Amino acid sequence: MIKPILKGIVTSFFVAIAPPVLADVTLGTAGDPHAGLDSRLSSLWAPERRALQTLGSKGNLSRLVDEEVEDPLYSRKRLRAMPTARGGKQWECLTEALYFEARGETLKGIFGVAEVILNRVDDPRYPSSVCKVVNQGTGERYRCQFTYTCDGRPEHMRDDRAEALVGKVAKLMIGGMPRKLTKGATHYHTKSVNPKWAKVFPRTTTIGYHHFYREPSRVASR
Repeated sequence: MIKPILKGIVTSFFVAIAPPVLADVTLGTAGDPHAGLDSRLSSLWAPERRALQTLGSKGNLSRLVDEEVEDPLYSRKRLRAMPTARGGKQWECLTEALYFEARGETLKGIFGVAEVILNRVDDPRYPSSVCKVVNQGTGERYRCQFTYTCDGRPEHMRDDRAEALVGKVAKLMIGGMPRKLTKGATHYHTKSVNPKWAKVFPRTTTIGYHHFYREPSRVASR
């Protein structure tokens, strides 16, 4: 868990944010399954994103106390021992998504977000590749599944250390690392928001700043 002092710091970032409302997946709210969002909520995403970006950009990522220290599968020591990760287009898409969605999370939280994306890839209700899942709905501002792809801001990964970390996580997950953290979750949101679908979807777990959910069965096609 986050140390009390850090928890207070994180909480302070969100005090100024609007009261809990429906949001899409930016930095941890994945996501409206129908990608149809109320336009009056667009004001929420920018401050939420800036708050978590500030947390990650000032070196606080390394100060987070991870719950996974007792599990060697999710250890920073293991990741540090890995060579710099490289990969193809799907790896690049997952790395970018983890950077913008979860780089300020605990290590298990980053793996959890990766699980959600890959769970969607395997689910016939969603697109069949990482890049298609990440970019689903992109093209109309604030009406996509992962808001960083349609918020009008350029995607520049400026934190080399965080980029290297999430790149290694992406490499492991695409390589077939077991998905045992989120129990098949296909959605998540930060604790600072309370989307309507969260009242209907079963919550599978909570990791760090995020609640994870599994979408109930429904008929759909890719």
